[in-house]
Amino acid sequence: MGEGNTGEERRSGRSGTDTSRVEVLRDLHDRYATALWRYVVSLTRRPADADDIVQETLLRAWRTPRVIRDDPVRVRGWLFAVARNLVIDQARSASRRHEQTTPEAAEEVAEDRVDRLFDAMLVTDALAALGPHHREVIVRAYYGGLSTAELSQELGIPEGTVKSRLHYGLCALRLAFQERGVTR
Repeated sequence: MGEGNTGEERRSGRSGTDTSRVEVLRDLHDRYATALWRYVVSLTRRPADADDIVQETLLRAWRTPRVIRDDPVRVRGWLFAVARNLVIDQARSASRRHEQTTPEAAEEVAEDRVDRLFDAMLVTDALAALGPHHREVIVRAYYGGLSTAELSQELGIPEGTVKSRLHYGLCALRLAFQERGVTR
């Protein structure tokens, strides 16, 4: 029974080195966890975040054997530097910048009128590019809701001319939209 593992170490699945690492980690936790937590709360102003960051800091100490073997006084600086870097990483993360919780959901979502405003400006600009005869027929037909017979009677021109102006006016309007980058 001289070398290697004791019965307790075999049952726990840890070697003597792991056991000493656990003890050192417990010692680090006992010595620095409260001070780390206060430090992180002073940086974040969020106790829940501080809990997570202190846990991650100690986990990183566990994963870095040289820290566990180092002098406990020197380890303090390393722990605080790691905690500070974790706070910075968390502040830079996408979830921090974009996802903010609110106490209650918005009651009513306002309609976004920007697209409609840009569409109206685009149509007005494209209509201005048409000749006056084509523009008049298109505006009265589509905005006035007049039929070709009503337009013919109102403008005093044959119905075939109204249809022709509508056709060629819409072709010119489509071209005007394409020149302005509209593809739909």
